[in-house]
Amino acid sequence: MAPEEANEQPYFLSSMPAGARERRLALAVVAVSALIFLAAVPFAKLQLAAVPAFIPIYECALVVNDLITAALLFGQYTIVRTRAMLVLASAYVFTAFVAVFHALTFPGLFAPTGLLGAGPQSTAWLYMFWHAGFPLLVIAYARLKGADRTRAPMQASSPRAILAAIVGAFGAALLLAMLATAGQDALPAIMQANRYTPAMIGIVSSVWVFSLLGLVALWRERPHTVLDLWLMVVMCAWVFDIALSAVLNQGRYDVGFYAGRVYGLAAATFVLLVLLLENVVLHARLAKAHAAERRERELVQSKTAELAAANRELEAFAYSVSHDLRAPLRAVDGYARILEEDYGDKLDAEGRRKIAVLCTSTRSMGKLIDDLLSLSRLARQPLVTRRIAMDELVGETIDEVQHAIEGRRIEFKVEGPLGDAQGDPILVKQVLRNLVGNAAKFTRDRQPGMIEVGTRREPGGEKMYYVKDNGAGFDMEYAGKLFGVFQRLHHTDEYEGTGVGLAIVHRLVERHGGRVWADARPGEGATFFFTLGK
Repeated sequence: MAPEEANEQPYFLSSMPAGARERRLALAVVAVSALIFLAAVPFAKLQLAAVPAFIPIYECALVVNDLITAALLFGQYTIVRTRAMLVLASAYVFTAFVAVFHALTFPGLFAPTGLLGAGPQSTAWLYMFWHAGFPLLVIAYARLKGADRTRAPMQASSPRAILAAIVGAFGAALLLAMLATAGQDALPAIMQANRYTPAMIGIVSSVWVFSLLGLVALWRERPHTVLDLWLMVVMCAWVFDIALSAVLNQGRYDVGFYAGRVYGLAAATFVLLVLLLENVVLHARLAKAHAAERRERELVQSKTAELAAANRELEAFAYSVSHDLRAPLRAVDGYARILEEDYGDKLDAEGRRKIAVLCTSTRSMGKLIDDLLSLSRLARQPLVTRRIAMDELVGETIDEVQHAIEGRRIEFKVEGPLGDAQGDPILVKQVLRNLVGNAAKFTRDRQPGMIEVGTRREPGGEKMYYVKDNGAGFDMEYAGKLFGVFQRLHHTDEYEGTGVGLAIVHRLVERHGGRVWADARPGEGATFFFTLGK
């Protein structure tokens, strides 16, 4: 995809493809304009009353239209940043400046021969420069539009580029105005009083060709955008404008003179109208999007407040249940110990076994309550990520596990250095504590047991950590149940546990954007792997 195609937004006229509806509308406008043109042609030379006030009214409307159009196009340039858009906006600035000079030099409007040292040829030549300059800039726009598809957006500051374009357009208009006034003696005479001279036909025909070439350039540069389509309508109107006001008529203040300038004003209005309509549509979309965003934000805030309240209630409920469950457990465990201490020597082997089962069961129940509370906290505890020195964290974890299993022969090995990781150190330590503790539990029957903690790189380059043991292992056929809550792959009378520890590991790793998995063989041990995200 070309850079500009990736950057432009499809709802701008400069990038929106022209659809069938837009084509039909533009064709209808051209058809109506052509019919009016054909109807006016037979009367083009009909002389009408001179209305000097028509010129300033026409020129003022034209200048205002062109400047507003240029401002809107410059606005689009600040977003799409293409050379073509900058040139097109400059074209409208150019026509506005030339229209001002044209009005100032018009004979009889502000002075008998016009201002700025104008002579009898000045206004007519400014008209020629004006109606040749705009089509040439449109041709440049069409050529640059194709080249911009393979170019990166302009890097120059938008205000600076826009200022340079305005200064350039004014400079070109000023030079042409000076040529038409101070340099008029070097130009062929094309006006005699209010009538055209024979030389006028050849010159105006050349100017007319520029408008046709602009139309062809736009047509050839595909795919057509909505802006291209309406620029073609503009060029058609300019063809009609020049034909009526400088080719088919005889001079000033005839039907062709007035009708041609009406076409010129219509041409200036077409693009302005579609740009204004586009702005209305974009404003409506923006308002709709803003309203939707506000509703979504309010909904999120409401849901967040509800979730916070639910979490507080859940936490209070969890601690309440924990307290209510621990109270009878403590009583049962306490009385079991009293029986064992006071009457143990009086009980037979079966009685002592039953008391031992009772004590073991209360301890298991207490551990289950602790695990369930830890599991319930996972969804509420926010991540506080920072850099973690994994060698140090693993060392602390192994020391804690060794203290808990004091008296058992287990060899711990760290394949380091483990390097640094990014995560919540408290939660990552809980992952390691559960995995190393799990490994220690299932190496109970190995003398000595072996637990290894290390790191390696996956084929894709992702860093993973592992905890490996030489314990009981398990059948990989049941690996899908490994990280479920209360899922156990060994009988409870073989190995103690609640079936919650690995579920906690799974949730903590997922909260870090990582994953956890295992590989094992029955009787040969197991290896648990985990990553901590990118």
